[in-house]
Parts: sequence; structure tokens; C-alpha cells
Amino acid sequence: MRKTVDKSPENWTMIIKPKRHLLDVNLKELWKYRDLIALFVKRDFVATYKQTILGPLWFLIQPLLSTMMYVLVFGNIAKISTDGLPQVLFYMSGVVGWTYFSTALRSTSSTFTANAGIFGKVYFPRLALPISTVISGLVQFFIQFTFLLCFMAYYGIIGADFTPNMYVLLIPVLILLMAGLGLGFGILISAMTTKYRDLSNLVGFGVQLWMYATPVIYPISTIPEEYKIYVQANPLTPVIESFRFALLGKGNFEPMALLYSFGFMVVLLTAGVLVFNKVEQSFMDTV
Repeated sequence: MRKTVDKSPENWTMIIKPKRHLLDVNLKELWKYRDLIALFVKRDFVATYKQTILGPLWFLIQPLLSTMMYVLVFGNIAKISTDGLPQVLFYMSGVVGWTYFSTALRSTSSTFTANAGIFGKVYFPRLALPISTVISGLVQFFIQFTFLLCFMAYYGIIGADFTPNMYVLLIPVLILLMAGLGLGFGILISAMTTKYRDLSNLVGFGVQLWMYATPVIYPISTIPEEYKIYVQANPLTPVIESFRFALLGKGNFEPMALLYSFGFMVVLLTAGVLVFNKVEQSFMDTV
């Protein structure tokens, strides 16, 4: 007797359909794959420091060495002002914020090329990978942020001149802005590198140059007036300045500038999703 299999649609557990339009982002589907996103986060964390001698201690060593170098070169040799703040706190606060953004951008910028093997074998929402990368970067950020708080406690005990204020309540919003900007730029670059591979070589160099256009190692008050407009056009400038102002009480906090960063992030993410969804439909033919 031949056994027949009922292949009627009502017996299927999932139906995979092509995207109907470029802004087709199924948030419900992403939430359904939250366990997979958690696995990707764990994978990123383990893979980064597997077979290393110091392991997660690099989370602390990196900002500490960067801060010491900036103190030596920009603080003591170049004599760049820190608005009266302790040099270690000034530079470390900028480094911690900038590191999270740059890590999110670098990691998401290689989403397609680094995971082509996975994409070609199994279905899952492709945005799950860049989102998991941004989330995994939060682990590093919170470790470094705690490290910064320890230095703040020490300098507070010895009576250094800095004053945290009520704007620390906005830090989750600032983190969201860093994550959104990093994700937006990252997925745009990731989509373009599927066709133009040499763009990936420019990411690291470009991020380094971008840091010098952001008030990470200098306060915006030291910039000549004729050049301020260029630095203020940088969407990261209000975020880093507000982050430092909330923690240390000196610097600039401009609500309208933060709204500019938020608007920039929304436009950037929208453009990023558009390009990402378009490339997703055919990237296996070019990767």
C-alpha cells in the first residue's frame, strides 16, 4: 500500500516568502529568532577571546593603554586642554563611548562577507546577525564603563574637580544612539562590500580618521569657531560630548544637537535597511 503525504499548506509550520518591498522588516520574526540572536552573541564573545592568554582582560587593557597614550601624547606633549578635568577621566570617557560605536560599525560592516557560508545553508532573518553584533558589543561596553566608574570613584576620593549630574539618566539613550549609528553605518557598508570588496580595507582607516573628527581626545571648546560647524555636523559629536558631560559635569550638552543625532540615526537606519534588504535578495551571486 502506498502511503500518501498530505502537503497541504495548513500542515506546514513555516512558509518562507521573498520580501515584497525593501522596507519589509518583520520585527515579530526577529523576536521569534531571539534564541538564535542570543547564540550569535555568545559566539561573538567566545570567538573573540578564545585561545588568548588574557581573555576578557583585553576589555580593560585596551581602554587603559589608549587612555595612557592619549594622556602622554595629547595631554602632556601637545598640551591640549581637557576643560579642567583629570586627564585620565577625560580621555577614558571618550574612549569608552567611541570604542562601542566603532566596534559596532566594524563588526556589522562584514556581515555578508564573513557569514556567507551560513547564509547559503540555512534560513533566518538576515538582520539577526548585525543586531546580535551590536548586542554583543554591549558586553564589552558595560565592562569598560564599570572600569571607568572605578576610576571616577578613585578621583572622587582624592577630591578631583568633576561632578556627575542628573543627565546620567540619559546614558541609556546615548548608548542607543551609539548602537543605532554603528548599526546603520555598518549595514550600509556591509551591503556595499558584497560588490566592492576594497571598501572593507577602508573601514579601519576611515574609523581612525573619524575619531579625530569627533571630540574624543579634545573638548569641542578648543576648536576654532570657523571649524566648529564641521565637527558639529558629525552625528557622534553630540553623543560623545553629552556622555562626558553627564558623567563628569563639563563639556557641552545641547538637546537640539542630540535631536539632530537622533534624526540622523533614523534616516541612516532607514537607508541601511533599504540597501540591506535589496542586497540580501541577490548577494549570494556576488559574494
